[in-house]
Amino acid sequence: MKKPKHSNALLHETSPYLLQHAHNPVNWFAWKKEILQKAQVENKLLLISIGYSTCHWCHVMEHECFEDENVAEVMNQHFINIKVDREERPDVDQVYMNALQLMTGSGGWPLNIVALPDSRPVWGATYVKKDAWAEVLLQLQKLHKNQPETLIEYATKLEHGIKTMDLVSKNTSEIDFKDFEYNEHLTYWSRQFDHEYGGTKRAPKFMMPGNLEFLLRYAHQNNDRQLMDYVHTSLTKMAYGGIFDHINGGFSRYSVDERWHVPHFEKMLYDNGQLLSLYSNAFSESKKPLYKAVAFETIDFINRELTHPAGGFYSALDADSINTYGILEEGAYYVFTKKELQQELKDDFHLFADYYNVNDVGFWEKDRYVLIRSQSDETFCKKHDLLATDLETKKRTWKKTLLKHRATKNRPRLDNKIITSWNAMTIQGFADAYKAFKEPRFLETALKNAQFICNNLWPDEKRLLRTYTNGKAAIDAFLEDYAHLIQAFIVLYENTFDETWIHRAKKLTEKCLDTFFDEKSGMFFFSSNSESLISKTMEVRDNVIPASNSVMAKNLFWLGTFFNESNYLKTSRQMLKNILPEIEHYPPGCSNWLDLMMHFTHPFYEVVVVGENALSLQAKINKSYLPNVLFAGSLTESSSPLTVHRFVKNKTKVYVCEKGNCKLPVENTSEVLKLLTKPKV
Repeated sequence: MKKPKHSNALLHETSPYLLQHAHNPVNWFAWKKEILQKAQVENKLLLISIGYSTCHWCHVMEHECFEDENVAEVMNQHFINIKVDREERPDVDQVYMNALQLMTGSGGWPLNIVALPDSRPVWGATYVKKDAWAEVLLQLQKLHKNQPETLIEYATKLEHGIKTMDLVSKNTSEIDFKDFEYNEHLTYWSRQFDHEYGGTKRAPKFMMPGNLEFLLRYAHQNNDRQLMDYVHTSLTKMAYGGIFDHINGGFSRYSVDERWHVPHFEKMLYDNGQLLSLYSNAFSESKKPLYKAVAFETIDFINRELTHPAGGFYSALDADSINTYGILEEGAYYVFTKKELQQELKDDFHLFADYYNVNDVGFWEKDRYVLIRSQSDETFCKKHDLLATDLETKKRTWKKTLLKHRATKNRPRLDNKIITSWNAMTIQGFADAYKAFKEPRFLETALKNAQFICNNLWPDEKRLLRTYTNGKAAIDAFLEDYAHLIQAFIVLYENTFDETWIHRAKKLTEKCLDTFFDEKSGMFFFSSNSESLISKTMEVRDNVIPASNSVMAKNLFWLGTFFNESNYLKTSRQMLKNILPEIEHYPPGCSNWLDLMMHFTHPFYEVVVVGENALSLQAKINKSYLPNVLFAGSLTESSSPLTVHRFVKNKTKVYVCEKGNCKLPVENTSEVLKLLTKPKV
């Protein structure tokens, strides 16, 4: 094997993204305190380039710019060059993304920032072509040398803007959440709905599982059939689209078109973990077989492609892979030509081609097709005079054949980082799938992953870390990691009644309050108080991943209710009050906050199941979609606030409570569901 011509300091890192750049001629460093100090000692501008391992345009810019000897010479002579994996250091990414948005009005990756030696930004851009890149760097260096005061003045103004971007003020008004007007916000939101293909009327198109979770719950609890139809249209079209891998399972990150047809082909753990929850919950609400199939195939994908032997979940599969010409190409692994499908499927090709639109509908580019569905199995069976069982058999055969064929291709690169928060979302996905489908192996997977995190990223339950790669854990966890892990532990408790998980959740919550909480605003900072960034951010807007503050506020509501901790409940309420202006401004960016709002404005129950058969009785209750229920329980005597003094030998009783006020205990599922059913609000 040919020895690389160059190497740099990234050679000693564990991040797959940083290692991708370890043999660039650019003298890259990782983000470290001593490197930032080096820039100040040498009075050199910082060049901070941020991306992630599955980012297509990051790969393009690396090839065009960072692998070029002449460009590298300019960068090495005049700059201290820092590479950042945004998935390892979302705190650094957010500060400079805010800066880029202030400078240009937009953002994206690769995120390239030039900053003063003290790390305050003065210029930023995303992808830049080689000639323009070298030219702008030389201009900035000339300005730094000859007119440093110009850059310092600009940096000072920009720094002020960055520091005010993500801060939230404490809302001291007296507010009754019962007065909250959902209709007004949903009317505004619904203008974005694509009622033909689901999702929003835009391209590119992201799946936004948090938004659909809230809309599913709201439609269910308010008997809003029109909204529910929109949610089911979105879920169905996403499942039919090319954004879902019909051969290997799992979802790609987003669609480049409005039909969910052509994906941006990378597959992220955080998408698939959340979508597993969404489709499992939607199945509980609707009992649609399609949703069950999607959930099971997503689980198969995670187990097959993203699972560490010890139980952790890897981060992502790249969009790009080496094609038949030896060139790195987006989607090469996933798409098919008509010729290869005909060779592999033989007499079944025409049936397959109609089912997955190997025609003008499914055509992508050149001679290649992305598989996409446009009709239900029932319609397809009628059209071809097939029994449903025969179609299922054929689909299994097609997938097995084409999986074997794909195995002959070069696989996409794997990002084998194990990230605490993304794993926690996927724990919840598997637990929600267990709740919906009663498959013990799903819960076993969730528990194995949780134990992996406890063993490797939270050893001795002391210092929580964010990443684990090739046997090495690194980087202090951020609020995102704590919040999602707390939520995962809560869900594990609800599915097992093992109090170990709920006490771990409380322990992490106390650490959060000590480390991230800001008394002045009543919110949580994203990174710890000791982190020396130019600005500390508060993540409050729900996006593809819910904001860490909204997840934390929901955790505090749940734990406050369970442990009867008034301070937790008070903090959760205050956080929701603080965010009301954000909800007024842009409700789609506050879907997880709105879900919390429903805890306050709609019936919310504590369902306490106590007795030897508590888990089996709870499983029967969970056949229903119950988004407004906190489950607590025990199989024996317990001292937890909701279960204490409620155990009766040889009996299993269920207590349905609201804010601590409980009905008389009942002993069967139908009686429980009757108590949980109120007239729709």
